[in-house]
Amino acid sequence: MNPPELQREGWQAIVDNFRNYVETSGVLGTLHYSIEINTSPAKVYTTLIDKKGFSEWTSEFNATSRYEGTWEKGARVRFLGQDADGKTGGMASRIKENIAGRFISIEHLAIVKDELEITSGPEVKDWAGALENYSFREKNGHTILSVDVNTNEEFKSYFSNTWPKALKKLKLICEAK
Repeated sequence: MNPPELQREGWQAIVDNFRNYVETSGVLGTLHYSIEINTSPAKVYTTLIDKKGFSEWTSEFNATSRYEGTWEKGARVRFLGQDADGKTGGMASRIKENIAGRFISIEHLAIVKDELEITSGPEVKDWAGALENYSFREKNGHTILSVDVNTNEEFKSYFSNTWPKALKKLKLICEAK
């Protein structure tokens, strides 16, 4: 092999290794959940984002779960709760899309720790840009609610256990009203 070919192969190896690093580091997987709720998409949507309803169904994640902000497209919203020591934590996010009764997309931007938003560093690198999408579909007078959540390997087991419980709770709340 002549020197230019060796140089090209060397650069190609560097590019291939860098591509592999970028494509595999910090990659979030997507988990999918779905539930059928015996009511209209409008009612499920309203219950899901209503302050009281939200706190009730998300209590499966944290008993003190709540949000601050609005659900308008482009708005910032903070999803918060207290830890065992009474310190406030959660996620700072942006409503990427909100089509009433049809679709909500939340983009997570930062971690909230002791009321402070952490936007960079190792704690947040796996979460920055993660999406949480809700799709509402009417089927024979019922609603099929689908949730797609980006997560890292560390939270897969927790989410796989907790999301179904939270959605069952949402179903109970929606069907009781």
